[in-house]
Amino acid sequence: MNKICSYILGITACSLQLQAQETVYPARPQQGPIYLKNATIHVGNGQVITGGTIGFNGGKIIAVGNNVPVPMDDVKVLDLQGQHVYPGLIAPETTLGLTEVASVRATNDYQEVGEINPSVRSIVSYNTDSKVIGTLRTNGILLAHTVPQGGLVSGSSSVVQLDAWNWEDAAYKTDNAIHFNMPRLMARSNPFGATASGPGTDAVKAAMAKIEEVKRFFRAAQGYLQQPQHTATNLKYEAVKGLFDRSQKLFIHCDLVKEMIVAADIAKEFNFDVVIVGGTDAWLIPEVLKKSNIPVVLTQQHSLPVTADDDVDQPYKTAAQLQQAGILFCISNEGFWQQRNLPFNAGTAAAYGLSKEEALSAVTLNAAKILGIADKTGSLEVGKDANIVVSTGDILDMKSSVITRAYIQGREVSLEDKHKQLYERYKYKYGLN
Repeated sequence: MNKICSYILGITACSLQLQAQETVYPARPQQGPIYLKNATIHVGNGQVITGGTIGFNGGKIIAVGNNVPVPMDDVKVLDLQGQHVYPGLIAPETTLGLTEVASVRATNDYQEVGEINPSVRSIVSYNTDSKVIGTLRTNGILLAHTVPQGGLVSGSSSVVQLDAWNWEDAAYKTDNAIHFNMPRLMARSNPFGATASGPGTDAVKAAMAKIEEVKRFFRAAQGYLQQPQHTATNLKYEAVKGLFDRSQKLFIHCDLVKEMIVAADIAKEFNFDVVIVGGTDAWLIPEVLKKSNIPVVLTQQHSLPVTADDDVDQPYKTAAQLQQAGILFCISNEGFWQQRNLPFNAGTAAAYGLSKEEALSAVTLNAAKILGIADKTGSLEVGKDANIVVSTGDILDMKSSVITRAYIQGREVSLEDKHKQLYERYKYKYGLN
């Protein structure tokens, strides 16, 4: 019996030791001013400061430039010796924290049943203990926009900072957008001659019927919200109130020209602040987007074009074409674990027409503008949150980017992650230490 107890206690101790090794605690609030000097500072708005200094205190940036005076007492000064300083990168469209293992249903909490669910809030499902979060911080991504999925109107999204105890701590901007997943306005055939929607079905007509269903919902909500009093509260109509007073944005997920024209029509009819997510064919209609003042969140640059007539490298070039046309856009990636590659997606855009600083803005300041948080983050300017990343090389280059420090609202956060832990574990196993 004693042997069995000892065995159980031994297993428990090993398990606790392993858990302790994997545990990463959120950082404490910033204690005292910090100055990073002798750095190449990429402000995020196109400006680069060589040999500069950035100071922050109380979670806010208090100084940035070449001739920043550094106090002599009670400050922490780090000489970066030429390393690069960037704004924290922003993942503008993701299910991070809403799913952990895609193939395990119990870990997926990003979708509700039904077609129209504007009252669903992604923020309350956000899991701050996700093992995926650390892999994003390691690549300089400090903020993420968590987006619900499924149905036609899937609910509201929120921006989170990636170092928190719970969703309340993580919330950076809550319920900033409602999401409409527009049905595909394209008839796609299967090998047997029937449309993808089923034999005898007009796929485009069915899609237009669903779009009209969503419009009817918004018209009904508009009428409800114009009434001074209600005999009963309608939670779905109340959930879209922010769209009508423009305190919320409507993110419309679509890719084709026809779909984006419908999005522009919705923006005009309801006076909504609309953002297009996807926007594969956005390069074909820059005049429409500019006239309607609709920004674009580009997703999945590393993919094939939509049609056989497009250039094979069209997804790589689209960002530069939107930049040239004067369209506000940012770069994203789909999914959750894939977000760790966000800076390298921006790097690809830089290789296909954007300048390095324009590509950086596409994952920092532009994303902040589209998400409605540019007053707090997205660039390294005095008064903004100290969301800062330090890298030995170019953060957009997979080969030279090595993140050495990261700060969220002035707190130095851990750069430990599951990948690094497994790397060290198996180095030890095979005697490679």
